[in-house]
Amino acid sequence: MSAKPKIWLSSPHMGGKEQEYVNEAFATNWIAPLGPHVDGFEKDLANYIGSGIHVAALSTGTAAIHLGLILLGVKAGDEVLCQSFTFCGSSNPITYIGAVPVFVDSEPDTWNMSPEFLEEAIKDRISKGKKPAAIIPVHLYGMPAKMEEILSIAARYEIPVLEDAAEALGSHIHGKMCGSFGEIGSLSFNGNKIITTSGGGALTGNEHYAAKARFLATQARDAAPHYQHSEIGYNYRMSNVCAGIGRGQMEVLADRVNQRRAVYQAYWERYKDTPGVQFLAEPEGYYSNRWLTTILINPEQTGGKTRETLRLALDAENIESRPLWKPMHMQPVFADTQFYGDGTCERLFERGLCLPSGSNLTQEDLQRIFTAMDAVLK
Repeated sequence: MSAKPKIWLSSPHMGGKEQEYVNEAFATNWIAPLGPHVDGFEKDLANYIGSGIHVAALSTGTAAIHLGLILLGVKAGDEVLCQSFTFCGSSNPITYIGAVPVFVDSEPDTWNMSPEFLEEAIKDRISKGKKPAAIIPVHLYGMPAKMEEILSIAARYEIPVLEDAAEALGSHIHGKMCGSFGEIGSLSFNGNKIITTSGGGALTGNEHYAAKARFLATQARDAAPHYQHSEIGYNYRMSNVCAGIGRGQMEVLADRVNQRRAVYQAYWERYKDTPGVQFLAEPEGYYSNRWLTTILINPEQTGGKTRETLRLALDAENIESRPLWKPMHMQPVFADTQFYGDGTCERLFERGLCLPSGSNLTQEDLQRIFTAMDAVLK
C-alpha cells in the first residue's frame, strides 16, 4: 500500500460558517434534538428547491423514503416499483413496512429508471391483480432521471411517485430542481454527499406531507401534556446541532456544485478521446450536480483492461474509487424479487467506476489521480 496521503472518493467539505451555527447551538443550549436551526435549515432547503415545497429535516435519506411510503399509504403486501440501479437506501424501506419491491431496469441516457420498462412492469403487475402502490425513481450520481416521462406514465395509471433525490441536490431539468418532481421527495446529507450534516436527510413535499412527516418522525406524539400516542411513530428527526452544520453548508452549495462539475470537466477533458472510456453526458435541458464523476470502461477497446484493473491501480496509489452500484435485483437479500428490464444496469455495474470527485480535491490530487489512470489507460 502506498504511503502517500489518502485521496477519498467524496469527503466532507466545510465552508467555514458551519462552526458558527454549531457554536450558536452550544451557546444557546439548543443541544436538544429540535431547535431554531432545524426550522432554519428546512426553510433554506424549501427556498432552494422551489415554490410550494415544504421540508421535514430527518436523520437520514432512508428515513425520508420510509416515511414517504407511509404517507403515500403503502401497506404490508403492496408492491412498489423501484429503480434497481441504486443504493439499498432506496429499496430497504419498502421492506420495513412489509411491502414488496419490484425492480425496474435503467435506460442508457441517464442510467436511471427506464420509462419503457416501468410501463411494462405496471401493465404486467396490473394484469396479475397487483397494481403497484408507488414508484421510486432515483437521480443516480446527480444525473436527473427522465422525470417527464416517468410522471406521465405514473399519472396515466394513477400511481404516486416518491422521488429519490438523495444524490441530486442542485441538479435540475429545465430549471426545475430535483426533489420537487415527485408527490414526495427525499434528500440525503450523509458525509459523502454534495453537502453534509454529518448524517441526515430530508423529506420534501406539500405542506401536509411535511407536517405529517415531522409528526411521525418525533414518535407521533399527540398534543397532550403527557406522552400520548395514537399512531406508531419513529425517532427520525434531525438534531439542532446537525441542522446548524447544514445551514452553513447551504451557504456554499452553489460553490460545491460548481466545484464538482469542474472536477468532472477535468476528467472529461483528459480522457474524452481515450479508447474504451465513456462518460455519462447530460441530455438536453438536464443539469447534473456531478456528485460523483463516473466512467465506463470497455475492455474490448482497452486491450483487456477492465474497471477492476483501474480500481486496483488507483487503490495501489492510496486513491479511493468504487464500482457503480450493484443492482438491487442482483443482491442476495433481494434474490427472489421480480425484475423488468434487458440487463442494462447489470452491464453498467460490470463496466462502471466512480472516480474521486470531492469538491475539495486539489490540482495536486488530480495530477496524482491522472498519473495513476494514465498508467492503465494510455
